Order: sequence, then structure tokens, then C-alpha cells
Amino acid sequence: MDSGTGRYEFASDNTAGICPEAWAALEEANINEAPSYGEDCWTARVCDRVRELFETDCDVYFVFNGTAANALALAQLCQSFHSVMCHEYSHLQTDECGAPEFFTKGSKLLLISGANGKIDIARAEAVVGRQTDLHSHKPGAISIAQTTEFGTVYTRNEIAAIARFADAHNLFLHMDGARFANAVASLDCAPKTITWEVGVDVLCFGGTKNGTAAGELVIFFQKKLSQEFDYRVKQAGQLGSKMRFLAAPWLGLLTDDVWLRNAQHANRTARHLADRLRNEADIEIVFPVDANAVFARMNGQLAGYLQSRGWHFYKFVGPDIYRLMCSWSTTDKSISDFTADIITINH
Repeated sequence: MDSGTGRYEFASDNTAGICPEAWAALEEANINEAPSYGEDCWTARVCDRVRELFETDCDVYFVFNGTAANALALAQLCQSFHSVMCHEYSHLQTDECGAPEFFTKGSKLLLISGANGKIDIARAEAVVGRQTDLHSHKPGAISIAQTTEFGTVYTRNEIAAIARFADAHNLFLHMDGARFANAVASLDCAPKTITWEVGVDVLCFGGTKNGTAAGELVIFFQKKLSQEFDYRVKQAGQLGSKMRFLAAPWLGLLTDDVWLRNAQHANRTARHLADRLRNEADIEIVFPVDANAVFARMNGQLAGYLQSRGWHFYKFVGPDIYRLMCSWSTTDKSISDFTADIITINH
């Protein structure tokens, strides 16, 4: 590919196209007319498939994107005078443009630090201890991202520990699962074992980064928590009139474990990328590569050269740390070409 032509492979897993199975399901849904606003067979089949996948009777709702999923789920859990505890580098804090605060009509984000993007429970205890009376926001929920913004994955035991903390302080546990599929693939576990079985109340299950064009799922594992959530979705402009076009790609993902294979491929190529950068290009990898993100330390000259060659990726966290994302469609050739360009300037 010529210098200057966009190479988007590592900018984000959002840059990948719709995977073939999701595309085929979308084409099938487009053949005939169908009832609107979720009364179609595709929406019903996806909801049933989600219940089968998680092995529980849960309530499932569709929204257009992850920001809406997180913000509306938290608004369902919290009053305006409640606070939401989350990691200081969580997507809620850094990339949602105040949507959680907006839709909750005032809930405050209480930021918790912790290594590798994971909440440190001892520090969370300290933050809760400072919210002592009605002059402070009352903690209402704690949110964890699976995977985290640093590409790391909470283990079952880590989630269970946070769930115990939440229970001790009467908090709901929300999971931002924009890359939940990658976490399941990384842990090689059943979805229930890192969600409702260990105390997660609400999961925002992402499909966009796993092979759909749009449409995320908000899954309530306690049905009493979803009361009138359909009205909240409608009021927020998130109710799709042609819902089948959000649902059908999900059916493509959730049939024959396509969602899991897509995530396994993304994770595998990320590990391959990290290994080649580390071993062949002498690039430091900053965080554990648990899923499909690689955080590499590069100086400005190297990053600028790569970008001049057409590679797109983002600076993250520090002045010299860059995020490289792999997806269901990442190829070994892209990894080889990227590594070769680094070796060229380094030598």
C-alpha cells in the first residue's frame, strides 16, 4: 500500500467491517417486510438466544450504541443524587462526553485508581468511606469494564470480589461489556460465570466491535431492575423502528458461536502483534495483552513515521504510549507490514 493511503487496521476494532455472518443475516432480514419496533421474529430470536447463552431468564433491550447502553443502564440503576464508582481511566470517565451524568440527571462519577485499568477495592473502600452523609452523593452503583480500557481482563475471582464489595455497600454492579466477547474468549469460560453467577446486575454487551454495524444489548439479570426501561429507551431516542436491522446481525453473531470465534481471532492476532513488536522490533509492551489491545511505547519520531506511512492508531495514557487494536478481520500481513515499517526506521 502506498505511503499516505489510510491503513486503519490498528486504529480501532470499530474500523473493521461487518463480519460475513452478520452481513448475511442482515441481507436475509431485508428480503421481506416485518413488524416494527421490536415485534419482529429476529428480535425475538436474539433475545431467546441471549437467554440460552447466559443460561438464565434475563431481560434484553437493544440500543444503537455503547454510550447509550452504558448511560441508560446506569440511569435505570441510579437516582440523580447517587454516584457511580468507576476506574479513573474507564470509558465512562474518558469517552462518554458526560452521557452517564446527563441521563442520570446528575449522578456523579467517583473515580477509583488501580493497576492495569482495574478497580482497586481497597481504594474503592476509601472513597466510599468519604461519602458519609447527605451532603455527599450517595454511592449507588459500581461499574467495571470487561475488557478494561487498557485491554486487560477481570478474572471471575476479581469480579466476585467487586460484587462482594458492592453487596456490602448496597451498590448495583454494572458491567461495560463493549468487548465482553474478547473477555470470554480470553478466559475461555461460560458467559454466566463472569456475569450473573458472580453478582453482575446489568451487562452492556457490545456487538459493534465484534462484527456488527450498530446495535448493543442491555441485559438485566434481575428483571425487577428493568421495570419501564422500555420507556427510558424510547425517551432517549434509542428505540429502533426497524428493529430487525439491529437484531439480525446479532443473530448472525450468536449463531454457531461466530461471536466467540471473532473474538478469539482478534485476541490471537493481538498476541501475535505484541510478540513480533517485542521480539523483532524491540518495542516495549506496556500492559498485559489479555484480549485484543496492544499498548506499545514508541517515541514521537517513530509514531510520526508510521503515521506518514498511512498507519492509523491513537496515543493513550502517557506521552509515548500508543494503543493498537486488533479485530475479527486483522490479518497476519497487516502485522508483518507494520512490524517491517518499525524495523525500517529503527535500523
